[in-house]
Amino acid sequence: MIRRKDRVCPVEMAGALDIGIRKCFQNPEKILSPLIRTGMTVLDFGCGPGFFTLAMARLVGPSGKVIAADLQDGMLDIVRNKVRGLDIENRVLFHQCPENALDVREKVDFVLAFYIMHEHPDPTSVFKEVAAILNPGGCILIVEPPFHVSRKAFAKTVNDAESQGFALAGSPRVFMGMTAMMKR
Repeated sequence: MIRRKDRVCPVEMAGALDIGIRKCFQNPEKILSPLIRTGMTVLDFGCGPGFFTLAMARLVGPSGKVIAADLQDGMLDIVRNKVRGLDIENRVLFHQCPENALDVREKVDFVLAFYIMHEHPDPTSVFKEVAAILNPGGCILIVEPPFHVSRKAFAKTVNDAESQGFALAGSPRVFMGMTAMMKR
């Protein structure tokens, strides 16, 4: 998979992804609390400015951890600054993905791929990497924006996941999101 930086939301647009009003429509705790439990290791894939990262860190509790992964170090810097000095700071690990891979080695229980899969030219390779790090019983929640991704393209993303051994386990409701909960 080759991921080019010109296909991703630039750091300069991070503020648009992280506005307070968004929590009224896409509340991270409401979306993620049925999926994340204390003690889990979770991956916020394409974390951007950390809109979901902080909620994930609270949900995993003191015994869990969150891997905040992004292609752009500038996005990771934003998240680093957000968690600095908070009681969740030691729960968040930072991982800068290379342009051609996810490249996470740690086993995880849950992966969030929120508004990110459409930015990858080869989703199948992403799902292959996720399958390799996902613990038994783990799942990936894929959420794609209907204003960037057609239903046909979303169906192809789900098919790409299925080609790597994932099965559709539900479609949680998310405002402005086409969703697929995929389990191995």
